[in-house]
Amino acid sequence: MKKRERDQPKGNFFIISYKGLILIITLFVLTSSGIFTVSYSSLQHNFRSTFIYQALSNYKAQSLFYLMSTENHQFSHAFDKQFSAPPLYSVALQLATNIRVADARSLFGPELPGFLIYDSNILVAGKGTDYTNIPHDSAPPLESISGERELDPQESKKYEESQKQEQSTQQAERSTGDKKVVYIYHTHSWESFLPLIGLQGDKDADKAVDNKTNITLVGKMLGMELKADGIGTEVDTTNMTRELNEKKWKPYRAYDMSRTVVETALQQNKDAQYLIDIHRDSRREKDTTTTINGKSYAKIMIVLGEANPHFAQNFKLAKALHQGLEKEYPGLSRGVLSKRKTSGNNGLYNQDLSNNSILIEVGGVDNNMEELTNTVKAFSDVFSEYFWKAEKVNAQ
Repeated sequence: MKKRERDQPKGNFFIISYKGLILIITLFVLTSSGIFTVSYSSLQHNFRSTFIYQALSNYKAQSLFYLMSTENHQFSHAFDKQFSAPPLYSVALQLATNIRVADARSLFGPELPGFLIYDSNILVAGKGTDYTNIPHDSAPPLESISGERELDPQESKKYEESQKQEQSTQQAERSTGDKKVVYIYHTHSWESFLPLIGLQGDKDADKAVDNKTNITLVGKMLGMELKADGIGTEVDTTNMTRELNEKKWKPYRAYDMSRTVVETALQQNKDAQYLIDIHRDSRREKDTTTTINGKSYAKIMIVLGEANPHFAQNFKLAKALHQGLEKEYPGLSRGVLSKRKTSGNNGLYNQDLSNNSILIEVGGVDNNMEELTNTVKAFSDVFSEYFWKAEKVNAQ
């Protein structure tokens, strides 16, 4: 009896301590959860660039499905059969350090100022495309783009010939009627081409800017080509330099400006299904020009923003267009590139405004009118084929 009485206080003490421990743990969890929720809500934008977010966002979904499929074979249907599992050491290294074995930028990017501007992913690589020659946008001061030059006489003749050829084209067998289903615009409308403004071969790529003779000519040509194939198209030629200057905005806000233009167009035209933002690369001829069957072309690269909620659908369109170009015009497409939202990248490119929205880089500063015309015709052929197939499926 005495022994049992001596043990009893110890038992009561243990029970009280256990309950107290549970209470303390519960309060700690609730308090920590509250602090985390408030901190995340107030710092949500910054949280996206933390180590945890980057490690998870960089880890491909197919890798996760592969790991899950080792336990449940039903998940094996979720990834491409051509997908090969990443080495275990690669996965471990990435999760532990956020360094990707196949991408040296993940090692040097955080250390070198400005290096994260190239924080991009090559989703589909065209011939010769790697991280050393991905598109590079130049952003010269707006005051340096004040001029309006005429199209070089030789280039002007080629442009007029291409227009006459389109005007003589027979009426298309298929047509969207009065519906303008494609909307073409130019966020960096000042981007021009050295040969078009009489500066062919100039060593300074930043001189390829103008408020009149610029990338909008490419948009107009593409609009004419699509219309010739019965696809109703609207082409916007807003002078973005003037609009930005009026608002006293810097060039990096060009996408904010073009967003207002596109949103207004979509309000006025409910039939618009496809949005195409046309740019030109700042790279030189060796990276932006190719020859196919004796003809010279300005290469194309399709760019997507990873911050876009419609990314998967837009990637489907981009991949289909790349594959179509590869089939009909091998080497014309440089591939499909995606860009994360960073201090140097927009990461959205207004592609949240449509399920079928892409940005295309057409050529570079050294491409001439003949090369641009050939490319526009090729892209139009492939896009039209995709469009009419999609329309047939939708009708069914």
